[in-house]
Amino acid sequence: MKDQWKEKLPVDHIKDIRPVSGGDVNKAFKVITEDEPYFLLVQRHQEADFFAAEQAGLNAFEEAEIRAPRVIGNGQINGDAYLLITYLEAGGRGDQRDLAKLMARLHQIKQPEGQFGFDYPHSGKDINFDNDWTDSWSQLFINQRMDVLRDGIVEQGLWTSEDERQYDAVREVMVKALAEHESKPSLVHGDMWGGNHMFLTDGSPALFDPAPFYGDREFDIGVTLGFGAFNQDFYDEYARQYPLAKGASLRLEFYRLYLLMFHLLKFGSMYARQVDRAMDRILAQANESSL
Repeated sequence: MKDQWKEKLPVDHIKDIRPVSGGDVNKAFKVITEDEPYFLLVQRHQEADFFAAEQAGLNAFEEAEIRAPRVIGNGQINGDAYLLITYLEAGGRGDQRDLAKLMARLHQIKQPEGQFGFDYPHSGKDINFDNDWTDSWSQLFINQRMDVLRDGIVEQGLWTSEDERQYDAVREVMVKALAEHESKPSLVHGDMWGGNHMFLTDGSPALFDPAPFYGDREFDIGVTLGFGAFNQDFYDEYARQYPLAKGASLRLEFYRLYLLMFHLLKFGSMYARQVDRAMDRILAQANESSL
């Protein structure tokens, strides 16, 4: 495998290709050359366009001067899709206020026609979203994402009928709250849990492994709440850079729920209790706000 890939990858003087940790969706490798290292993502038995959305997102990040890996090339080798990007060297801990500033800059990038969606679908190993263009954030988020997750969870037998009824109640809350909120389509990372950013050797933050689309920027912020990887400095600084609108505390819970439902469908019942608590929290907050 190594010799064939050394010959076909679009860089010269490859000395070695070594497997590294790189996520749960793709196989990841460090490509060592005489000049510099690269990061190689491989998805077995897929067409080259498997990485189309991620490539487009990274290109958009580069154009906007958002620190992230640069795309070197993508294609298919021996029936496997690949994406070759620059290698970023992690440097340990950094200041999450700088990360918040980077996120705020990303969210300043708007879709010029005011549309929500993306030119490419979200293609995962097990979960896919169409990303069809729409003028409604509620349509993209609820119909094209949350309902897709709901259907998959039910199909996998991970919810009881009571869970389905609870989701229906949460869905009503989401539809009402988003109808009352003016969403504007920002370029979002799309998978902003704690494992998809790093601090480089100079201490500056960088983003990687995006699942990009144009959506309400609150989506990214809500996803950060999922597993507690971001500290209060991050949220305080983001609020200074790009304040959220009234009622955001409830809406952010929708996006926390999205992340947990995604993990429930992908990894199974270990996330069931967290999903239940997230739905309870949304209904409780909605009830309090209506009093």
